[in-house]
Amino acid sequence: MTPPETTGTPTRAGFVALIGEPNAGKSTLLNAMVGAKVSIVTHKVQTTRARIRGVAMEGQAQIVFVDTPGIFRPRRRLDRAMVTAAWGGAADADIVVLLIEAHRGLTEGAKAIIAALKERGEGHPVALAINKIDRVKAETLLALAEEANAAYPFAKTFMISAEKGYGVADLRAWLAGELPEGPWFYPEDQIADLPMRQIAAEITREKLTLRLHEELPYQLTVETEKWEDRKDGSTRIDQIVYVAREGHKGILLGKGGETIKAVSTAARAEMAEFLGHPVHLFLVVKVRPNWLDEAERYSEMGLDFKDGD
Repeated sequence: MTPPETTGTPTRAGFVALIGEPNAGKSTLLNAMVGAKVSIVTHKVQTTRARIRGVAMEGQAQIVFVDTPGIFRPRRRLDRAMVTAAWGGAADADIVVLLIEAHRGLTEGAKAIIAALKERGEGHPVALAINKIDRVKAETLLALAEEANAAYPFAKTFMISAEKGYGVADLRAWLAGELPEGPWFYPEDQIADLPMRQIAAEITREKLTLRLHEELPYQLTVETEKWEDRKDGSTRIDQIVYVAREGHKGILLGKGGETIKAVSTAARAEMAEFLGHPVHLFLVVKVRPNWLDEAERYSEMGLDFKDGD
């Protein structure tokens, strides 16, 4: 969609991929950039599975963010599909932003990503964003920035705190100026290109992840089975939570169903806030021992089943 003529400034639009290790703060940065919650944020690693796009406006520029799964050493089919999706998002982007955590420094994982960037990053400006700067002293930050730039010729280095918002505006302004000139891809008021059914599933999965902590790390997935916009202005959403084992079902339900009720209440409240009207949420838990090997489940998450081979 081409924006209305306002000034003589040309419009810009392009894709920016956020890459990094799991839990580096990519989802938090995406949400801060967009100004709305479009990617789930938890204290657990590897919670982002699909390449979620969030859209941010900066002057006459439209920045389309690709929030990739964390890049790590894959062990399972799902892991391999996630890592392939991450590098695919980087390859398709106009600009790549590598996030590293200030207090962790250049870990072995971060060094491996930089090594891979040397092979894959040609043709794209790559910026470095050192996140969580509030956790370390200034001299530590400067030393880390020097070490990282010695390892890779970053186009620009930013010191940020995605959670507190420090440095986010500077990064967004720089990205806007680096994007190619051209018409916008999305309407000005659109913040994400994920179907609402998938956003709703992500919201429920976040609440499950937060509630269950270490009990069911990555053995569950959520699908929105039915979506009904009612005449009274409310929406009925029916979702299925798939778990891999019968024992997991009991953990998820909780004593007297208290766990699933708490998750449903929290998810329903966030969905209602996101949609701007009442939501009726119904969750059903089902056991599918082999869901991690079913192509249909990967499609629901926006991943390619074949990428897990």
